[in-house]
This record gives sequence, C-alpha cells and structure tokens, in this order.
Amino acid sequence: MSESSLPSQPGVPPRIKLSGVHWLILFIAALGFAFDIYELLVMPIVARPALASLLGVDPDTASGTQAILDWTGYVMWGSAICGGTFGLLGGYMTDWFGRRRVLTWSILLYAGSALGAGFATSAEMFLIMRCMTFIGVCLEFVAAVAWLAELFPNPHQREAVLGYTQAFSSVGGLLVTAVYWLINQFIDVLPPIHGAQEAWRYTLISGVIPALPLIVIRPFLPESPAWERKRAEGTLKRPSFGELFQLRYARTTLLTAALFACAYGAAFGAIQMTPQMVPGLIPELAPLPGLREAYEGGQNPAKRKELEERLKKQQQQYEKVVADKGTASDEAKGIKIQLERTQKSYGLALVASRDETKLNELKGRVASLQREQEQTISSVQFFQEIGGLIGRFALAWLALRIVSRRMLLWMFQIPGLLIIPLIYFFPAAGNLPSDNLEILRYGMFLVGFFTVAQFSFWGNYLPRVYPTYLRGTGESFAANVGGRMFGTSANFLTTRLAPVIMVMMPALARPAAIAYAAAVVVLFVYALGTCLTYFLPEPGPEESDA
Repeated sequence: MSESSLPSQPGVPPRIKLSGVHWLILFIAALGFAFDIYELLVMPIVARPALASLLGVDPDTASGTQAILDWTGYVMWGSAICGGTFGLLGGYMTDWFGRRRVLTWSILLYAGSALGAGFATSAEMFLIMRCMTFIGVCLEFVAAVAWLAELFPNPHQREAVLGYTQAFSSVGGLLVTAVYWLINQFIDVLPPIHGAQEAWRYTLISGVIPALPLIVIRPFLPESPAWERKRAEGTLKRPSFGELFQLRYARTTLLTAALFACAYGAAFGAIQMTPQMVPGLIPELAPLPGLREAYEGGQNPAKRKELEERLKKQQQQYEKVVADKGTASDEAKGIKIQLERTQKSYGLALVASRDETKLNELKGRVASLQREQEQTISSVQFFQEIGGLIGRFALAWLALRIVSRRMLLWMFQIPGLLIIPLIYFFPAAGNLPSDNLEILRYGMFLVGFFTVAQFSFWGNYLPRVYPTYLRGTGESFAANVGGRMFGTSANFLTTRLAPVIMVMMPALARPAAIAYAAAVVVLFVYALGTCLTYFLPEPGPEESDA
C-alpha cells in the first residue's frame, strides 16, 4: 500500500486543482526555503575569514585558530539559542496572529540583519546581527510549513508540496557556495568596505537580493484558509505550550524535539565545521601562514618586533630541548619546523619593510593563496550541497511511497551512521595515503545526502500529528527547542573537543583535530537518533481541531 491511495479514502479532502495563484505560492515557498538555508549556510563559509578580520588574528597561528574556534562556537550556538527562543515564541504567534503576517515580518528581519552583518565592525556586532538573522529564519520556517500544510489539505498533495518545496532549501546552499566563489573571483574590482576588499562581507550582503521578491509578493498572498475560517467563526482555540506535554501529545513532542536535535547536531557539529578542516588537506597552502606573517611584518614594525622576539624564544627552546633530548626527538623536530618558519617570515618581513616592490609581491602571493584556499573550500561545500539537494528530492519521492515514517527516516539514518563518521575520521583528517581532498569532496556528497534530507522529513511529519490551532506551536517546539537550542550545541562541543584531542595527540594538526572531534560528535548523534526513531509514533488519521 502506498500513500497515493489516501485521496480515495472517505472523509479525505479532495486535491486542489492548481491555479496561477497556487503556482505562485509554491514558487514563493520554494524561494523562501532556499533563502532560509542561504542565510544559515553562509556562516560556515565565511566564519574563518570574517572572524579573523574582525578579531584581528592570524587564522593559521595557534592563538588565532583558537580565537576563531571560540568565536565560531559563540556565534553559531549563540545565534541558534536566540533563534530557538524567539522561534518558539514565533510558533505561538503564528497560531495566534496568522501565518502570513509572521512570514512577512520574519523576512524583513533577516534581510535587514544580513545586510548589517556585512558591515559589522566587531565580532560582537557580527554576533548580534547573526542572532537577528537566525531569529528571522526560525520564525519563517515554522510559519511557512504551517501555511503550506493548510493551503493544501489533501494529505497526498500536501506531502508532495511540503517535500518538493523544502527540497529547494538545498538550492540556497548551492547559491551561497556559488556566490562566494564568484565574489572571490571578482573581489579586486568591488569597492572596499571599511577600507578593505573582503569577500565575506559581500557574501553576507548578497543574501538581501533573493529576499526582495519575497518582501514584495508575500504580503499579497492568501492567508491559510483553515486558520482564517476558524478565526472568522470564533472557533480558533488559543494555542498552548502546556498542551504539548499532555498525554495525547507528550511522546510526540519529546521524541520529535530529540530527533530534531540529532539532525541539527550532525549539521552543526560536523558539516558546518568542515570548511575549517579543508586547509589542512591542501599542501600548496603550507607557505600561506608564514607569508601572511611576513607581509604583516613588512607593513608593521610592531609585528616585526613580535616575530623577532618569537624567533629568540624558539631558538632558546630548541637549544634546551636538543641539550636534554637530542636533535632526533619528536619535540626537537617540531620546534625546529616552527623555528625555520619564523626565521623565514622574519627575513622576508625585514626585506619587505625596506623594499616596497617586495612588499607588493608578498601581498600578491598572500592574496593568491588565500583565494585558492577559499575556492577549494567552496568546491567541497558545493559537493555537500548537491548531496543535500538530491537527498531532499529523494525523501520527497520516498515519502509518497513509504507508509511507515520510521522506515522512511531509517533509510537516511542507518547509512549515515555507518558512513559519515568514517568520512571525517579518514579523508577529512588526512588519514588516507593519498587524494584525501578529492575523496572528501565525494564523501561530503554522501554527508549532505543523508543528513540534509532529514530536515525535509520533519516538515512532512509534524503537520500530520498536530491540529490547526496547535500546529505552529508544536512544530516550533521541535524545531527551535530541540533543533536550534540543543542540537546546535554540537558545534560548541566540537570546538571544545578539538583542543582536548590536540592535548592527547600533540603531533596532530589543528584541522585534523577538528575532523576527529567532528567524527566523534556525528557518531554519537547519529547513533542516538537511530535508536530514538524506534519509538517515534506513526501518524494516525488526520488530527481534528476539536
């Protein structure tokens, strides 16, 4: 039996014949979902260069890397906590004030904050703008799912509408990856912002462009007919958070929140950390940290002084270790590598400080290597987004053919549990004999396919288990409390686990340590999610509003 038989069942609403207005609704819904993900996925792409610039640190030094990791955790988890908190309130507002009104204001909020983030002058301002963006996205998602579910009351048609429009979320990921690549190609001809030509700023600002048609058209689209009718009749019940935990809904509420947390845990604890692993897999970029320091030293006497003092300290440290343990010891070899890098950087900085031509040459080499680094990161991200897009469409197709919601979810969870931790432990960490970067690209396709598809699952599942007056509130609790408040903490866990792994394995490079931490986190959340799915209630008949 397949769900295609649903329309013929007694009491099931008939399918709606799609008019021009309905096709416009579907287009705007797909664009809205794409723009949501565009805004969310811009952060892992721009986090490293944005925070390095705003904090004024070198992303390739120990202290600079740790500062960026710390602030990445603050921004990603902090914005998710804010988005979850206000998104939960937004679910209540969606049920009380209407779907269309919340949709309109949420778009204005995250479009304006995306523009503000592009002009941020400090890490604190960047954090605030990203929090506002996340709030807008969280509000939009819950309202949009409830809106679509009620515009198409026939269960089979609704499954198709929600599945395929949500599949376009991954188009947003592809767009942001392509836009970042293009901006890096043409950054030299773009006007400076705050005195510098930085691709991350223009990438954030570009998020305003797809919001423009949403802002213009969405306020004129129809409200949910089910919600509007009940309000006009005076039969619309007041939504209640407490009702979510009554016997009828408690199991569904708690399990969907926990499973949402697991899906977000994989995305934030592993996928969004991947751009910070990629530089460790590109041998051609090995000179970049030293060249960047040399360029800064050529410009700034204080930086040259810092390099000189570090050089003396490393020489003394090397002599002491050699005296105690000999030149063949691992510790001596490690310090010697650092010493040679500092010697080269200091020497280049001295030459550049006296010769403007050499300084400009250094600037060009640094810019070229940085561009190559960001383009490589974009290419890895592209494979992941393609996998996510195909995964969402695969889930939308399977949702119409598989009756059991548990079985549908397991089709993505179980392969992900077996494959994804290995991708982070081997190619992402550089543990394969060769071709780690190429294999990681194809591996990220699978990571996207199995993980991103799960987000579309909940858009199909949740409208089937809550009535109209509670739909936005129930969806909001699962997505915002479970996913965005608890699930996104996996990012914070990964950024804290990586330094611990480096202490346990001193020879491990930072990008590899982040990959190890991501492998541990994604293994845990996938295993937990796979087990919890066994207890997930199968939807019964359509929930009434009585």
